[in-house]
Amino acid sequence: MEEYIQYLRPETIAQITSMELRARFVVEGFITGLHRSPYHGFSVEFSEHRQYLPGDELKRIDWKVYAKTDRFFVKQYEEETNVKTYIVLDASRSMAYASEGRITKFQYATYLAAALAYLMMEQRDAVGLTLFDDRLRLSLPPRGTKVYLKQILIELERAIPSSSTETAKALHTLAEQIRRRGLVVVLSDLFDEPTSIIRALKHFRYKGNEVIVLQVIDPLERSFAFGADAVFRDMETQEELMTQPWHIQHAYQHALKEHIDQIQQACRDVSIDYVLLETTVPFNVALLEYLHKRIRMQ
Repeated sequence: MEEYIQYLRPETIAQITSMELRARFVVEGFITGLHRSPYHGFSVEFSEHRQYLPGDELKRIDWKVYAKTDRFFVKQYEEETNVKTYIVLDASRSMAYASEGRITKFQYATYLAAALAYLMMEQRDAVGLTLFDDRLRLSLPPRGTKVYLKQILIELERAIPSSSTETAKALHTLAEQIRRRGLVVVLSDLFDEPTSIIRALKHFRYKGNEVIVLQVIDPLERSFAFGADAVFRDMETQEELMTQPWHIQHAYQHALKEHIDQIQQACRDVSIDYVLLETTVPFNVALLEYLHKRIRMQ
């Protein structure tokens, strides 16, 4: 197996002690993978080029990029590349869940958020970070300096999931605070009332923002394959319930699928990009989704 693939796997990144190194290894592995895929030649010029559009001056076409990609790209000026991105991370207690042998949803989300911030900064975009649970816990506005990236990574390193979830309330508050349109990237398990979550996501779109929703769940939360008798504890209220999981597995899976489908369809209806990520999924899946979105925004 090629080494770069290892650095896209959550279990490998979890063994690295520094958030900055985690972000760098993921991004470098991602870019290496792009070089060895049909996207070859597209990633390294991403921040300085965009696809040719009718009306662009022919003298701005970069023929070297054309030779590598067989597609027309024009050189961009620096002001064309700058996008304000808001990384919005769910830090409620439900995100602390992990099935045996896996990293928590919160760990997965923080590693992914760090890699996204690192990649965005490399593309000269401005990046901010918001942490929320039942309220906004932290709100760093987007900026585009490497020193600021370090601050974002430090906050991700020391963040601990706590308190209950009021996803919609927190997202509505943030939507009202955003003064300049940009790209909003939400990382959450979305374990809240779906109708209220959908209204909050639409609020971002109403304000003119582009949105990517990355729903992070543990594989066992999806399969509910617990087997024998089990005691379930609500991670936010600490309430306990003893049951036989196999009795309710089918009903649970159906309810979860309905929840996910409802959010996914609502996102599609208002042109919000949605990706479901289990905590075993390599990070390049989400990074590629971001890359596609960023290219469409040019």
